[in-house]
Amino acid sequence: MRYVSHLACTVCGATYPGDRAMNLCEADGRPVRVVLDLDRLKAERGPDRFWDPGRKDLWRFGGLLPLDVTDPDDARHVVSLGEGATPSLPYSHPVAARIGCRLEVKDEGKPHPGFGANPTLSFKDRGMAMTVSMARALGLGRLAVPTQGNAGDALATYAVAAGIEAVVAMSPDTDRPVMGNVAALAALHPGRLTFELVPGTIIDCGARIKDHYVPLGYFSVATFQEPGWRTEGKKTLGLEMAEPAGDRLADRRWEPPDVIVYPTGGGTGVVGMAKGFDELEVLGLIGPGRPRFVCVQSSATAPLVRAFEAGAPDISPEPPGRTIATGLNVARNVGHVNVLRIIRQTGGCAIAVDDDRIRRVLREEWRERRFGWSPEGAATLAVLEELADRRIIGSGDRVVLVNTASPEKYLPTIRDCFDGGL
Repeated sequence: MRYVSHLACTVCGATYPGDRAMNLCEADGRPVRVVLDLDRLKAERGPDRFWDPGRKDLWRFGGLLPLDVTDPDDARHVVSLGEGATPSLPYSHPVAARIGCRLEVKDEGKPHPGFGANPTLSFKDRGMAMTVSMARALGLGRLAVPTQGNAGDALATYAVAAGIEAVVAMSPDTDRPVMGNVAALAALHPGRLTFELVPGTIIDCGARIKDHYVPLGYFSVATFQEPGWRTEGKKTLGLEMAEPAGDRLADRRWEPPDVIVYPTGGGTGVVGMAKGFDELEVLGLIGPGRPRFVCVQSSATAPLVRAFEAGAPDISPEPPGRTIATGLNVARNVGHVNVLRIIRQTGGCAIAVDDDRIRRVLREEWRERRFGWSPEGAATLAVLEELADRRIIGSGDRVVLVNTASPEKYLPTIRDCFDGGL
C-alpha cells in the first residue's frame, strides 16, 4: 500500500487510517474512499512513470492504485488473472454517423488479441481483483458479497485463486450461466466457498450478509460497503479510456473521452472513473475538463433517473422491478448520492430504457454487425439518439459506451435475440 495516505468519507470527509478494514463511515454511514499521496507519487515517479503500458492487465497503473505491483511488498498480495486492459473499439453505427461523433465500445466481455481479458467475462473482475488483493494485504480471510450475478461470479473466482473463504448470497433471478458457475465452484471447494440463494433481489441478499454472515466473521464487500476497493478497481476503466493510445502515444498524451455512457446499477464505476480523472489532473496529466457521465438505468428500476429529474440530492428508494438487464436492477444504494453529484457536475444525465428497446438493440446489432452486447451494455446504445436530441452528445465528440459483460452470461434469457447462436 505504498502510496495510500488514508481513507476518507465521500460525503462528510471524516478520515481513517489507510490500512483499516472498515465498511461505511462511522460519522454518517456513507461510503469511504482510498486517498492516495499523489504529491509523493509525482515526486518519486514523475507525472506518469507509474504507468506501464507493456502490462496487459489493470495493474499497469502501478502507483496510482492502492497496491503497486512495482513495489515488492505490495506485489506479493496481488491476485491477478489478466483482468482489465480491454480495448475501446471504434463502433460504426448510423446514429453516430448522423451525429458526427466518434463512437467507441469499451468491451469488457470478450478477449481481444493484444489486450487483457476479464476471466469471468465481466467488468466486475476489476473490482473484485482489487478487493481480494487488498483483503490479502490486510490479512482478511473471509469475504461475503450480495449479488444478482456478475459480482458473485467474480468474487468466487478470485477468492478461490487467493485461497480466501467467501460467501456469495445470490438472487434467484440471477442468470443461469452465472449461477451455475458459482454453484460449481462452491461444489469444488466445499468449506472454502459458500453459495446461498436468497429469495428476492440484491437488497435481500445484502440483508442476509449483514444479519447472518458478518456476525460469523465475514467482511462484507457489497457495493460501496468496503473501503473503496471495488471503486479503485473500476476506476481503471476510465484510466484506460484516457491513457495514451494511437496518435497520442508518441507524446504520452492523456485524454479522457467527451462522454461516457455507463449502465448503472450501484454506480461504483462512475465514482471510480471520476476519481481517476481527478487524480490525473492532480498529477498534471489532464486539465479540469471532464467527460459528461450518462447513467443508463432500466425503466423497471430507475432511482437515479427519478432523483435526477426531480433535482433531488439523493435517491428515494423504490421497490425493484424486473428486467433482463439484471445488473441494473438496483433499487437503492448508499453510494447513489455520489453518482448523482458526478452526473450533475459533469453536465451529464440519467436516462432510462425499457426491455423492449434493449432486446431490439441486442437483435439488430447481432444481425447487422455480429457484435454481442450484454443487456446492460445494449441499454447504452439504445439511448444514443435520445442523448443527441438532448444535446448531451454532438458532432466531434468522442463517446464511449461500456459493454459490461459477455451476452453468454445471460442465456437462455436473451437467446432469442441471437439468430444462429453466439
